Amino acid sequence: MFKLTAMMLGLAAALSIGATAHAAAPAKPVTVILVHGAWADGSSWNKVIPLLQAKGLEVVAIQNPLTSLEDDVAATKRAIVNAKNPVVLVGHSWAGTVITEAGNDPKVAALVYVAAFANDVGQTGNDLIGAHPKPPALSTVVADSNGFVFQSTEGVLKNFAPDIPVAEAKALAVTQGPLAAKTFGQTVTAAAWKTKPSWFVVSANDRVISPELEAAEAKQMNAKTTVLQSSHVSLLSHPKEVAKVIEDAVATVAKK
Repeated sequence: MFKLTAMMLGLAAALSIGATAHAAAPAKPVTVILVHGAWADGSSWNKVIPLLQAKGLEVVAIQNPLTSLEDDVAATKRAIVNAKNPVVLVGHSWAGTVITEAGNDPKVAALVYVAAFANDVGQTGNDLIGAHPKPPALSTVVADSNGFVFQSTEGVLKNFAPDIPVAEAKALAVTQGPLAAKTFGQTVTAAAWKTKPSWFVVSANDRVISPELEAAEAKQMNAKTTVLQSSHVSLLSHPKEVAKVIEDAVATVAKK
């Protein structure tokens, strides 16, 4: 009887301490909005999404039209407006430019760049690309008659996603979203990373965006930086590591 009573008292004390700790530091709900880049669609986040959902996070993946910066920003802003919580805005590749503009919304509390562009005001994608070694993926870009560019199947396999299973890369080539070529000449009106806390996942083996460019951007924005031995699509080849970076941003926002 004494042992049972002591056990019950100990359990009650533990529950009391846990309840007090929970009451002292309640978790603030946060919405994660995932924005895909060029030559992809929202399904490019499919390996990251369940990892975030397993943490109880509300997650939204955008389907960008990839027709212009304005159109992609508008698609992202619609999701921001619908979000009931502070937003952690995540952008891969071309979507870095998109979140740099859309991230100026006051509901956006933090930014996460994944192997992405991070333009300053007045900088175009062409400016950023031209300031560093030419990435191999530029040699496998195909342009159509409507002003859109995409990666050849060979380009996806060798340059865009060389570190995921071949069958997955071939499917990625089929489902890729062509990007309007004019976007490389468009600029943002305000760079959200100048006023919002930022995280950056650098892909050390990137053949689409120069790793040197990614590292320079991360340094310029004073971002909390993670370097992965990954291709351009770290969200597919290293989803656990990418999810952890996003979770770190969420935890920071939830504490505020």
